[in-house]
Amino acid sequence: MKYFKILIVLFTLVSGFQKTYSQPIRFKASSVSFTDKDDKGSWNEWSDFVKTNVLITVDAKKNLIVVNSAEVQSFKIKSYGEIQDNDEVNIVPFECVDNKFSKCTIFIITKKKENNRMQFYINYNEVKFVYNIYND
Repeated sequence: MKYFKILIVLFTLVSGFQKTYSQPIRFKASSVSFTDKDDKGSWNEWSDFVKTNVLITVDAKKNLIVVNSAEVQSFKIKSYGEIQDNDEVNIVPFECVDNKFSKCTIFIITKKKENNRMQFYINYNEVKFVYNIYND
């Protein structure tokens, strides 16, 4: 029994240590595109991608996502959605509030059948942005 208790204590310490020292995930964006709604409420075509050099940081420990664009955008993660994973895509969703208190949904999508191409979506009710990203 004493041995079992020592294992439980060690396991708890190791688990706590891993959580304490978890590192933010950083992505670099190579290009960005956007779409918005027309007068009838339908989504317009996506714009052409424009080259960019933006750092995106996802910090689960702080529940924070930061997009270091010309105007820094910060998003407080309010909830973590259910990850969708199948043969074609892996989708990691986040329900967020931006630094102007607007609600949005952020997705990190890996397109497995496209050589694991990654995209970072910021979806608001009236506008959507997509960044082509890669691990920093």
